[in-house]
Amino acid sequence: MEKTPRRAPWHEEEEQGEVGIWKYAFGFSEMAVLKCAIELGIAEAIESHGSCPMTLSELSSALGCAPSALFRIMRFLVHRGMFKEELTAQGSLGYAETPLTRRLMKHGEYSMAALILLESSPVMLAPWHSLSASCVLANESSPFDVAHGEDLWRFAAANPGHSQLIDEAMACIARSTVRLMVQGCPEVFDGLSSLVDVGGGNGTTLQKLVKACPGIRGINFDLPHVVSVAEEFTGVEHVGGNLFKSVPKADAALLMSVLHDWGDDDCIDILKKCREAIPVDKGKVIIVEAVIEEGDQTDKLTDLRLGLDMIMMAHTTAGKERTLKEWGFVLGKAGFSRYTVKPLPAMPSVIEAFP
Repeated sequence: MEKTPRRAPWHEEEEQGEVGIWKYAFGFSEMAVLKCAIELGIAEAIESHGSCPMTLSELSSALGCAPSALFRIMRFLVHRGMFKEELTAQGSLGYAETPLTRRLMKHGEYSMAALILLESSPVMLAPWHSLSASCVLANESSPFDVAHGEDLWRFAAANPGHSQLIDEAMACIARSTVRLMVQGCPEVFDGLSSLVDVGGGNGTTLQKLVKACPGIRGINFDLPHVVSVAEEFTGVEHVGGNLFKSVPKADAALLMSVLHDWGDDDCIDILKKCREAIPVDKGKVIIVEAVIEEGDQTDKLTDLRLGLDMIMMAHTTAGKERTLKEWGFVLGKAGFSRYTVKPLPAMPSVIEAFP
């Protein structure tokens, strides 16, 4: 009898490649299912159920969902650690919260739902199909331009609904980042009597900072159509304008998740306007942005920062995440004499730049 030849065992690298390519092929599914969970209100339902795990039957009744479809959604989310399975007092299997759960809630101090809803919106997904356009020589159009016929900022100005999505996403990032800054490096705000948040959106950043540091008078500075719908808050003044023309005077200028939207020349111009707005003797510019660690491809934060760099490529004309050397270049060109970097246990670091 003729024997069927045995297949040669795969090398470990080949096995990793086989699994990896399928993972990347289906990578979009994670964002899509998280969006689904947010829209259904799964995290809120489990939170409101109390400390006892919530069974599939209870969850499907609370959400008005078909149990079979919801089971598959929950199986996916449990496998990725968004929720966990635990036994109820009656011995049935139920769903319980994890540290990630509250970040899926639409509201709350730890919510990141708005960011997920922004990045998964049709407007923000469309440019990814034209990412290769950013690599074509002599092509000055960004993938966002290719998809929508104008840049992100003009699109947002003409589409209030999308502008609100952006503001809400930036607000949830601000809540998380300010909390880490106040806990990890509160000395950054010592001695400041006034602070202008350049590109401050709806003012969430300053609301949190003024609450944590009551001695600071906040100036929330952004485009007129942005600040016109910002909520009033004691200790915060909303000012409309153009950061490329002038910045309101203050002891310090804050730039949180702003400079990575722009290329080096525009960054230098923005930083010069900020330097002009602060006192020469005691002023400073506080930059809250990612700093890519060169040569470190294993750190989880490096992985996230490189992913964010791809987002900048897809959604902006010349924006990018920068290495420490690149930050030093734009700060030097803008006329700053020195700077310090304070890492946070998160995506961004805090860069203090001095005239």
